[in-house]
Amino acid sequence: MKYYIIAGEASGDLHGSNLMKNIFKHDSHAEIRFWGGDLMQQTGGTLVKHYRDLAFMGFAEVIMNLKTILNNIKFCKADILKFQPDVIIYIDYPGFNMRIAQWAKKIGLKNHYYISPQIWAWKESRIKAIKRDVDKMYVILPFEKDFYEKKHNFPVAFVGHPLIDAIHNRPKTNPDFFKKENGLDERPVIALLPGSRKQEIAKMLSEMLAVMPDFPDYQFVIAGAPSQEFSFYQQFLTNDQVHFISNKTYDLLGVAHAALVTSGTATLETALFKVPEVVLYKGNWISYQIAKRIITLKYISLVNLIMDEEVVTELIQDDCNPKKIKTELKKLLDPTYRANLLKKYDALETRLGGDGASEKTAQLIIAALKE
Repeated sequence: MKYYIIAGEASGDLHGSNLMKNIFKHDSHAEIRFWGGDLMQQTGGTLVKHYRDLAFMGFAEVIMNLKTILNNIKFCKADILKFQPDVIIYIDYPGFNMRIAQWAKKIGLKNHYYISPQIWAWKESRIKAIKRDVDKMYVILPFEKDFYEKKHNFPVAFVGHPLIDAIHNRPKTNPDFFKKENGLDERPVIALLPGSRKQEIAKMLSEMLAVMPDFPDYQFVIAGAPSQEFSFYQQFLTNDQVHFISNKTYDLLGVAHAALVTSGTATLETALFKVPEVVLYKGNWISYQIAKRIITLKYISLVNLIMDEEVVTELIQDDCNPKKIKTELKKLLDPTYRANLLKKYDALETRLGGDGASEKTAQLIIAALKE
């Protein structure tokens, strides 16, 4: 069968690659074209566009790049028509994917959505489009099943969270080897996960690195996004206390003592690696003012949303400053605080369900197509 997959971000590339592995495993004749990244490309199939050409952060940035986005949508539709897939699989990325789904439904193509748009956070009105245009929905957060089925009478399949597989199925990092290989010394590591887009990386690293002089007994290591060149990060490598690694975030989390993390999927990844963290977010002022009037959630991190309590501290916008980051980072280094936090992390993993999300989803998609 022929599968067309659209992932527009780094996290979608990860989950898309694992989904593709299982599609190939259960459908030996699978043909796959996809929008994604390096991980999906390494898995097989044909890369149409890389997500680095798609990622625009915030409301203001989307408006400024509207022409490029509309051209990408036009190109995507033409490529789908040429390929004639048996199914289109959308991975999150709703602003783009929902437009394609509406068009695809009208011309009789099958739409399957893996990793739901976060309409429970904002734009809940999108449920009308989802019920109209999406044939099958596979959700990865436990509260999403009740949201769709009880609140909106739309059946979905809860498949568990694919990050559990991605983390459990990889070899453990050898701390000594990792430090030697990457030019690190013996000091404990504080991981810096500033995001994947240039705008947010520059903004977040300026706040994160400002606290570095207050922690001389630790080394700070920036997790470089695979979509960005090393030359972009060089401006932040100001002394031998700060280091940089690229495309090795999981290895870094495997040795980290604590972490400062920009809000997003990385907050959940850090928790599943059992690394104490502070969650940070500081966006474009206009985008933030719009967002806070639309989004009514109590928390911004997936860790806190899933647990429905403040497990990890969130420092947002004006609170995201060196003084408060320093205070919260010091807490993460306290043994008692760390022990209590790690107990919460264990409860979080239990709530997320078991292994096998990617394989379950691939099997459900293939079975639906065979029907």
